[in-house]
Amino acid sequence: MKLQHTLLCLLLISFSAVVNAQQKKDDKMVIEFVHNNYLVHEATDTGSVDKFIGDVIFKQGTDMMYCDSAYLRGQNYIEAFGNVRIVQQDGTQGESDYMRYTGSNKMAYMKGNVKLTDGKNSLWTEDLTYDVSSKVGVYTQGGTLQNDSTTVSSDEGNYNGKTKYARFIRNVLVTQPHTEITSDDLGYYTETEVVEFYSCSVVTNDKAVLHTCDGSYDSKNEVAHFKGRSSVYNEGQYIEADTINYSKITGLGEAAGKAIIIDSEQHSTMYCGHAWYNEKQKRMLAIIKPVLKQVRDKDSLFIRADTFLSLPVPKPEDSIVQYKIMKVKKGKKEVEVKVVDSVSALERDSTRKHYFIGFHHVLIFSDSLQGRCDSISYSQVDSVVRMMYSPIAWSRRSQVTGDTILLYTDSTELKKMYVPKKAFMVSQSGPDKAELYDQVQGETLTAHFVNSEMHDMLVTPDAQCIYYSKDDDGAYLGVVEAKSDSMKVFFKEGEVDKIYLIKDPHQTMTPMDKANIPGLRLDRFLWKPELRPKTKEELFD
Repeated sequence: MKLQHTLLCLLLISFSAVVNAQQKKDDKMVIEFVHNNYLVHEATDTGSVDKFIGDVIFKQGTDMMYCDSAYLRGQNYIEAFGNVRIVQQDGTQGESDYMRYTGSNKMAYMKGNVKLTDGKNSLWTEDLTYDVSSKVGVYTQGGTLQNDSTTVSSDEGNYNGKTKYARFIRNVLVTQPHTEITSDDLGYYTETEVVEFYSCSVVTNDKAVLHTCDGSYDSKNEVAHFKGRSSVYNEGQYIEADTINYSKITGLGEAAGKAIIIDSEQHSTMYCGHAWYNEKQKRMLAIIKPVLKQVRDKDSLFIRADTFLSLPVPKPEDSIVQYKIMKVKKGKKEVEVKVVDSVSALERDSTRKHYFIGFHHVLIFSDSLQGRCDSISYSQVDSVVRMMYSPIAWSRRSQVTGDTILLYTDSTELKKMYVPKKAFMVSQSGPDKAELYDQVQGETLTAHFVNSEMHDMLVTPDAQCIYYSKDDDGAYLGVVEAKSDSMKVFFKEGEVDKIYLIKDPHQTMTPMDKANIPGLRLDRFLWKPELRPKTKEELFD
């Protein structure tokens, strides 16, 4: 019996606690009348309603509501007019000309000159639905969010006063002291000033223009993390890739996924899978099938390597210590003292020309010349391409090899080729199966190009040649084997046309039917047509 009595007491206590808790919750949901100047009892079609007039104040929990006049319909619904304000305990305030407020879910519909503020951030609109509990405001008729440094306007949007996160939709415009952003869908964290992009957007600051459809931009620190196909344009430099990370303050950029980097001032473009760029030092590293395109009026040059490094061309003052002369007192005398001037020439010149270094498995393609080597360098100062380590160059039916090959270009086309050591040129004479090769070798070779065609070539010293002589009708007369101090070779329609022996000439001619064709090879003979790139598309495979 005592046990039953104890259990009954416990049940009553628990029930009482639940009832009290529910009562406290209901008390918080009930709207309390606090003050008004006078009360009007108005009759309606469905009964009657009380209208509070003059300095009206209502309260629900810790939330206060003020207006000029209001209807209180039941215990949980207010319709307020004139100078409407909601003031919350944390300082958040809402203002409007008109408001409908439901106490059961703490939802407010505010209309006319609406302003919602937490002290740091203010939202203006003509139409706002505001959840007082979650502090989320939603507008659909145009609105503007503003804080000390940022103004954001859009057709639709919402703002969460707890998380300080806002979402803006359609005709979005973000304005900051040095940045402007346009979009149709973006998010914005008011505390950190980080913008998140959910549709194609444009970011414009003092020097750069950024395009993206996905990613984020830290406007306070000027750091971008872009995904999707995005681009950055900054003072003649253009970067486009699937992913871009960029800091305007540090000048460091990273581009990954089908990256395109264009220098419009120097007429060069880099295509690659991944690149890192230092904007301040004007340096770039490109990997994953990088291809450099140097734009020329008549014959653009394409170069591919495993890795490309781009550096500014040093100026004399970059490596020479500069001094200022200052007069200082030493005892009673004035003496001149040299003081180091540490101002970098690199910082003073934003239009520095660059040189590119390509490492390993290099391929070259232009309409006038194709090539292959292990490493390469290209300077925008003298427009010279330096092919190093087992270089081979092809022009029409001719192939050139040597210790190193230098290609001299200008803004329009290839002008000259120079081989400083172990020079060798071979040109196919006749069909492939005949294996007839005109050959010239010497210590150095200098070839000149006219209209992107090899026109003439000088080989010196210790020049040697094997040449298949033809008559005017193109019939073979025999094989000429010759030596001289120098040789001048002329080309016609891509083939060897004439060879002139200069100084100490020695030559023999063997009829074709008596010549040992397979054995007619100079000691540097090399013929590798299978290594020749046939189209520029091969460089992008």
